[in-house]
Amino acid sequence: MHHDRETRSRTRRDTRRDRRVLLPRQHRHVRGREEGKAAAARTRAKLRDETRREKGQRDHVRRCHDRARDRVVAAPADPGRAPRRRGVTIIGLDVGTTGCKAIAFNPDGAVLARAYREYDIIHTADGGSEQDAEAVYRATCACLTEITAAVPAPYAAIAASVQGDAIIPVDEDFRAIGNTYLGMDMRPAPIAEEIATRHGSFEMFSQTGMRPHAMNSGVKMVQLARSSPDLSGRAVRIVTYADFITGRLTGEATIDRTMASRTMVYDVAADDWSTVVLKELGIDRALLSRVVGSGLVVGEVRPNASRETGIPVGTPVVSGGHDQCCAALGAGVVRPGIGVASTGTAEVLSTAFAEPRLDRAMHDAYFPCYRHVLDPLYFTFSLNHVGGILLKWFRDTIATEEKAEAGRSGADAYDVIFRAAPGAPTGMFVLPHFNGSGTPMCDPASRGAIVGLTLATGRAEIAKAIIESLTFELKLNVETMKSAGIVLDEIRAVGGGARSAMWLAIKASVLGVPVATLESPDAAALGAAILAGSAVGVYASPEDGVAATVRIGRMIEPGPDSAEYAALYERYTTLYERLKGL
Repeated sequence: MHHDRETRSRTRRDTRRDRRVLLPRQHRHVRGREEGKAAAARTRAKLRDETRREKGQRDHVRRCHDRARDRVVAAPADPGRAPRRRGVTIIGLDVGTTGCKAIAFNPDGAVLARAYREYDIIHTADGGSEQDAEAVYRATCACLTEITAAVPAPYAAIAASVQGDAIIPVDEDFRAIGNTYLGMDMRPAPIAEEIATRHGSFEMFSQTGMRPHAMNSGVKMVQLARSSPDLSGRAVRIVTYADFITGRLTGEATIDRTMASRTMVYDVAADDWSTVVLKELGIDRALLSRVVGSGLVVGEVRPNASRETGIPVGTPVVSGGHDQCCAALGAGVVRPGIGVASTGTAEVLSTAFAEPRLDRAMHDAYFPCYRHVLDPLYFTFSLNHVGGILLKWFRDTIATEEKAEAGRSGADAYDVIFRAAPGAPTGMFVLPHFNGSGTPMCDPASRGAIVGLTLATGRAEIAKAIIESLTFELKLNVETMKSAGIVLDEIRAVGGGARSAMWLAIKASVLGVPVATLESPDAAALGAAILAGSAVGVYASPEDGVAATVRIGRMIEPGPDSAEYAALYERYTTLYERLKGL
């Protein structure tokens, strides 16, 4: 808390200094000395009003925080640890790209109630990927209404894990006035290339921790202003799903550091919006929310939000974070060296580190550098666009007999597919670039391939080769992180892939480090709940919350086939370059 106050104080001083510097440029178009003086006076008055308003917001948030802790915390019996009271309920939200989840946890991490709702992605005629943010909010309210009906109040606090990179134009009450531009919307790619050419890709990365890319929120803001100037002009704010959800619940315009530092308009070293980048991109800072740390009370549930969700008026709302960061916290990433391999539709490897890494090695590997939900750590991740979706493609297009058999018997299709898989490594390779390559190449033109087929090859061997090669791609990112100074000594597996014993064993043998599973399948929502609980004194700290709630299921050690997989991996690393351009 003390560090956060110092940061906010420094931020206010820097903001005022930046504004004074910009005053002459703001008024250079004003003709006449008297008109210039009047304009300057109006601007100074506006800045004084903004300063008073920001101070009022900070005072309100501080009062909310104090009231929340007073309600929950008694004097700790054990110095340094807050009591975890029976009967306390914490709510964690997970607002994803295609659906949202609300979970009520007790302080030990046990699930008291869970609800899930889906919503649509709007695929536009010009290739865009958009979303109705109001539909997302209605789905979120439906989930909260369901769990609050199942678990009676009071609730200690609520926090949200949210999808990254999307932007939403909203009015003064945080109601969407246009569709969300999703992170997967690649229409702004020409703008990203323009920014990289004009300002330099590495120069942007060295300040913001993000390479110019179509997925970046800042790039999408430029796209919105150019493609829909009327909509952009009517927006009171441009928000992410973080400040959208908290804004609707509390009326306060706050965004957590993890989400702010993913936008490409945030100065990672200065820990504030980048005045320089905002000016270069033509983005008005007044459109952006105030930045706060994760795990802080930012307001209380207001009456209209209470009617929509069933959460009582006055319940503390806590700043959460980017879904990858929250999932990492929910998997126990409280120190450098732990990696989280999340295998769902795509495969993501995330980890934290102690100091910001804004060097060429990170830039060239397309690894972002942004804030973790746990201060003072920083965060990055690798991305393979295909993970479980590649196995789904194989099941639906090649393993049709096994799929039909599973349908007749009621068995899991993948169990049927892998029943005949060989125990030893297959010696085959599948370049998993079926939707272009992710990190560290990020080559959208790369294509998938299956290498090493013979007349004796069966479908089960190909299926196992897919898993092996997905893991080789994962190891390629582990090794690239190591070259950038980020060394992993343990992997924790989450997502659908963590349910496959064979996949876990292959991960351990290929990566050469222990692979752990977790008892909770809801890492992102649990991470959000840990932040909520630590903000109001249910836990002494997020680390205390992790110790109370995160439990290892199994630990899989590298097997005797590790040496064989190591040799196969060396051959795999040549595959991309040898097939490139074919």
